[in-house]
Amino acid sequence: MDLHAEFIARSRHYLAFEYPAKIRQSLDVLPPNALWQRENESSNSIGNLLLHLEGNVRQWIISHVGGDADRRVRSTEFAATEGADAETLFAALRLTLDEADSVIGALSLADLAGRRLIQGRDVSVFDAVYHVVEHFSLHTGQIILLAKAHAPGAIHFYEDAGGLAVPRWRERV
Repeated sequence: MDLHAEFIARSRHYLAFEYPAKIRQSLDVLPPNALWQRENESSNSIGNLLLHLEGNVRQWIISHVGGDADRRVRSTEFAATEGADAETLFAALRLTLDEADSVIGALSLADLAGRRLIQGRDVSVFDAVYHVVEHFSLHTGQIILLAKAHAPGAIHFYEDAGGLAVPRWRERV
């Protein structure tokens, strides 16, 4: 097994395909007034999470791994209490994920061993990609949880087929 190729392929799958499909389905059932709604002052809205995911992927992958300029102002992602609609936010995230997919797809085994300084941390490119995938997964789960709270019963990612979880989210891609 070529672990380099497998790592790149799985990272690309999650970031370019599976996680965005689940976010898209969550946004499709979300009432419009729920996008920027926060449970309390220390919580994030789905709008904040979409801004944050776009900023994180752009900073870590496109800027620091891919070499583009880093213009991220992380605090604004969380400070926003209103802003663009779900379609606009998702479109920006989708464009960023497409750019990141190109960067990740071009990484060689030697590239993965390279070092970068990201957010004051000295990390390998492998670690940067791994971080972005796991970070994206965490916030995708939060978006799903919030969407399910606003639209009970409207999201079904898997069908129980005799004890097997058959993915239904692929139907929506």
